[in-house]
Amino acid sequence: MVLLFVILIIIAAVVLGFIVLVQNPKGGGLAGNVAGFSNQFMGVKQTTDILEKGTWIFATVIGVLCLISTLFIPREKLITPTDSKNQTQQTTPASNGSQQQQPTNK
Repeated sequence: MVLLFVILIIIAAVVLGFIVLVQNPKGGGLAGNVAGFSNQFMGVKQTTDILEKGTWIFATVIGVLCLISTLFIPREKLITPTDSKNQTQQTTPASNGSQQQQPTNK
């Protein structure tokens, strides 16, 4: 599931990058000359509006996908300092054969 979100985020980022690169803040780029049709195809104003809306939409999609993907990332159990002490005590051998407990005489 996480892989699906990663792929969707990458695709949205590539499309967003393309939209941003196509725009030109001075009125050039796709907004100024739509494949040689100039103002005849969609009009400069409409193309600029569409590209701006596309930028906002894909930026929002990336943000939402990033937030939602955190819900699907598997979480590991966090080890607290008290757990690490108990874990080290369990892993150290109490008697490994070479050490024998001395009986206490009272």
